[in-house]
Amino acid sequence: MKGNFCRLKGRHLSVTLLVLTFTTIFLWAWEKNPFVTTLRSAQEQFNFHTSEFVVDTPKGSSFDSLTPNEHVQGRDSNPTRSEESQIPEKEFDASNFTNSVVPETEDGDADRKPSSKIKDCNYSKGRWVADSRRPLYSGFECKQWLSEMWACRLTQRTDFSFEGYQWQPENCKMLEFEKSAFLRRMQDRTIAFIGDSLGRQQFQSLMCMASGGERREDIENVGKEYGLVKARGAIRPDGWAYRFSNTNTTILYYWSASLADLEPLNITDKATDVAMHLDRAPAFMRRFLHRFDVLVLNTGHHWNRGKITANRWVMYVNGKPLKDRKLLEIGNAKNFTVHSVARWLDSQLPSHPRLKAFFRTISPRHFRNGDWNTGGNCDNTTPLTGGSEISQDESSDPVIAAAVKGTNITLLDITALSELRDEGHISRYSVKATTGVNDCLHWCLPGIPDTWNELLIAQV
Repeated sequence: MKGNFCRLKGRHLSVTLLVLTFTTIFLWAWEKNPFVTTLRSAQEQFNFHTSEFVVDTPKGSSFDSLTPNEHVQGRDSNPTRSEESQIPEKEFDASNFTNSVVPETEDGDADRKPSSKIKDCNYSKGRWVADSRRPLYSGFECKQWLSEMWACRLTQRTDFSFEGYQWQPENCKMLEFEKSAFLRRMQDRTIAFIGDSLGRQQFQSLMCMASGGERREDIENVGKEYGLVKARGAIRPDGWAYRFSNTNTTILYYWSASLADLEPLNITDKATDVAMHLDRAPAFMRRFLHRFDVLVLNTGHHWNRGKITANRWVMYVNGKPLKDRKLLEIGNAKNFTVHSVARWLDSQLPSHPRLKAFFRTISPRHFRNGDWNTGGNCDNTTPLTGGSEISQDESSDPVIAAAVKGTNITLLDITALSELRDEGHISRYSVKATTGVNDCLHWCLPGIPDTWNELLIAQV
């Protein structure tokens, strides 16, 4: 009996030691790679993919003094605003939508991997690749939204090889844009562009992409809701707003070339000076921010002494004329303004949780052998003569990049990739072309701004 008891006790002790050993090993393994953390990462990834939208899976350099009269912006509109095709000024050197960008993985099973395990997409690094499915819409048919001066298919230009390329970001797979899926994703949402004429090009590009370049009777002009109506004597309104009634998707543009708030000093005098409040976001943006779900800002090509003088803009800070000589320098004034606007916008984002804000970098100019008014041209029609890849990590627009750094505003970095596409400008083929004057600032549409929108959509 005693022997049996001892054997039983020995077995019990062995089991106890085994349990203790197993527990020790388990705790050590848990500390190194906790299972709960793995579960949490997967859950966070799932929430990332599903929280915002439910998407149906589709089946299928220096400033020169230039003086073209352009844009004096008041609270309503300006009758002296000239055609934006009279360009360019030098810039300060300082398909199946799902069109999201999907990081590439070796086993193609990205959805199961926590985002921290996947190398980040870099939308501004990558290469241009030939794509026979381009363009995304017809330059002949998108007359409802596309300005005649930017529709190169309606000009004497005969080479359109620039239309046949797609931007492929590094470590990402760009899926094809499909208008119906895009509109479903943007249902009950408003996309706003605020900026200069290059911002207007991006707006028109998105209208052509979303409509397929076809005349649509289900798109309503809702400019009156935003005060975007042409004033008596004005050439055009200060912007446009259209709504796709089937999905209640609104796309709008507001002209604000400097992103400073502009306020006529004497509203009864058409020739009045205009206060250019460097420390104040445009009144339109402050008034309607609560209605936006996606906001894209841009500025750059109006920051030169010629434009500021021609538009009778007088720099103000703290509600008073600016006296600081250093801040009055154009480069410093621009830097101050974009930082002021970015800081204000970032401060508003917590109160607008649905809003995704972007600041687009500057679109490059490609004048060669002179400037817009001294015989400069961009006659090249061969794509990618300067190369097809961008490998740099830093932005080619350090001013805008610095302004959004540390904020919740996303940098829409298009400068370097657009720099490679000098063949895509209006060049001498503008409908309202003047002999010896080339537009090497604005782009043909369809064209490069379509890519800007693909990158925008990928990051919304």
